Amino acid sequence: MERVKRRKAQGLQDRYLYDYTFANDNGQNPVMEKAHAYVEHWKEAYRDNTGLLLFGDVGTGKSFFAGCIANALLDRDVPVLMTNFPSILNRLTGVFAEDRATFIASLDDYSLLVIDDLGVERSTEYAMEQMFTVIDSRYRSKKPLIVTTNLKLEEIKNPPDIAHARVYDRILEWCAPVLFSGKNFREEGAMATKAAAKEIVSKE
Repeated sequence: MERVKRRKAQGLQDRYLYDYTFANDNGQNPVMEKAHAYVEHWKEAYRDNTGLLLFGDVGTGKSFFAGCIANALLDRDVPVLMTNFPSILNRLTGVFAEDRATFIASLDDYSLLVIDDLGVERSTEYAMEQMFTVIDSRYRSKKPLIVTTNLKLEEIKNPPDIAHARVYDRILEWCAPVLFSGKNFREEGAMATKAAAKEIVSKE
């Protein structure tokens, strides 16, 4: 249990991710069945290097889906890291090339790497080069990758330039696309929070 606790502290760097669990699923998103299936068949997914590309509108549950997988596998003592490119780029900025290579290689030590919110990072030449290095290194390690993005599949299949094409082509090569459509759970949650707050402040 101590080891699992350490793995979670290392793999889930944002505290809110601890709440992204199957136990907290409201059962309203039918796509969640695929998350359960991925965890149940983890050994095959790992062996076959099966990744997922979770795409769809904002607030439709992509990060929650990925977080549920991450938490379930961490509970099984599987090394998982859930992060995003702005965090990775922050770590890489201002460090020597040798240290950059060591850090990128360390990402491949995890059995599963989850990159949340692809597309929110700044698309500078440096950022795109580092992104490709991370994705390509992961691809060559032959270990699974899960990516979440608000980009449409058409945008990923038809990137604006070669730099994006290199990154997106790699992802499409070994990550199965899963569409998230339907209601905006985040908006719904915000409305419930507002209603609860209003009720609290209106009490005498």
